Amino acid sequence: MAQGQTRESIKMALDTLRNNKLRSGLTILGIVIGVTTVIVISSVINGLNNRVSDFADSLGSNVFWVFHMPVIGVRPTTEQLTRKKLTMDDVYALRTLPHVVAVDGGHRYTKQFGVGDVSAKYEGHKVAGAILDGDTAQVSDVSNFTMQAGRMFTDEEDQSHAAVCVLGHDTAELLFVNGEDPIGKEINVETGLYTVIGVLDKQKQPFGSGKNPNDNEIIFPMGTFHSLHPEVLDLWVSVKYDDPKNKALVEDEIREMLRIRRRVKIAADDNFEIFGPDSLTKLWGNITGGLFGFMVAVSSVGLMVGGVGVMNIMLVSVTERTREIGVRKALGATKHTILTQFTTEAITLCAVGGVVGVLVGAVLTWIVYYLPVGLPATLSTLWVLIGFGVSCAIGLIFGIYPAWKAANLDPIEALRYE
Repeated sequence: MAQGQTRESIKMALDTLRNNKLRSGLTILGIVIGVTTVIVISSVINGLNNRVSDFADSLGSNVFWVFHMPVIGVRPTTEQLTRKKLTMDDVYALRTLPHVVAVDGGHRYTKQFGVGDVSAKYEGHKVAGAILDGDTAQVSDVSNFTMQAGRMFTDEEDQSHAAVCVLGHDTAELLFVNGEDPIGKEINVETGLYTVIGVLDKQKQPFGSGKNPNDNEIIFPMGTFHSLHPEVLDLWVSVKYDDPKNKALVEDEIREMLRIRRRVKIAADDNFEIFGPDSLTKLWGNITGGLFGFMVAVSSVGLMVGGVGVMNIMLVSVTERTREIGVRKALGATKHTILTQFTTEAITLCAVGGVVGVLVGAVLTWIVYYLPVGLPATLSTLWVLIGFGVSCAIGLIFGIYPAWKAANLDPIEALRYE
């Protein structure tokens, strides 16, 4: 009996949609907008979360970075900016820790290039805006670099300040066209000639689908880089350890060694910072928290407008069908039956809006993903279910009052209604 009433209520709701297409469409428009907003924004955030997680994993789950001041998610204070820099002696000392397998110290030089400025050139082909890095030979052990061709430089080449370099993927493509092999060729970087001994494969891009700036880089041995840019003193230290389960132990050992070497008093705070890949995911989590708040605010407005619209059309429907309600009560329909009928109609209206919103959101997600500068949007089954479920809940909440009004109509007065 209850199932028959539900089917009849759903049929009546669909008849209302068909008989009043424009009115019904405008009524559920707010529901459609709200659900579409939820689907699109959640898909973009979900896709970006996956991309950031993959990027963090590509950096290695057993890596720490050490720098003399914080650079992720905070604005450094004057005290932090004026701290003593880390040194290569610190790098050599950290290599002696029991669970550490490799430690790299790196410098980076970047410049805001204007029109006509060139980072490197080779036989008429030029590259602007390239990142110049100086690293030790252990950089390939610490970083998850994949060599497309050639090799990384050695300790001996570092110590002898050899005029060699390794090119990023994009840098090599711009300098060596038509498939020319870069290995063994000499390129001009600023004021000197350097022999290319290796080319890196493309690196992962954490956001969007554009180029990774780190693919336009030139890596030199540390000694060679010092000859090129002796003014760069900020040293990044990357520490790779043996097993992720030793993370806390290794972090404590790094902290203890650096506090001793930098003569930090027992009661004083560290005058250096230790980061891990999880620092990136935590920062991104804070950012997406704000985006989720924006999504909830925008979708709530649409859903509330849709809910008010549904209440309005249901009140109109009750008024238009007053005699029908009177006849049904005269034939024995109970208050519960009438209440169930109109509540089901309201939920069905919102459910249709929810389905349309999901479909529109899925289409927009597909468009966003395949745009030339598209974002890595990924449709989330969880948020599809949440969006549809909320639309049905809106129908229940805003359909209760019209249904209650219909259920409490006096049958005699309802039969007299014209």
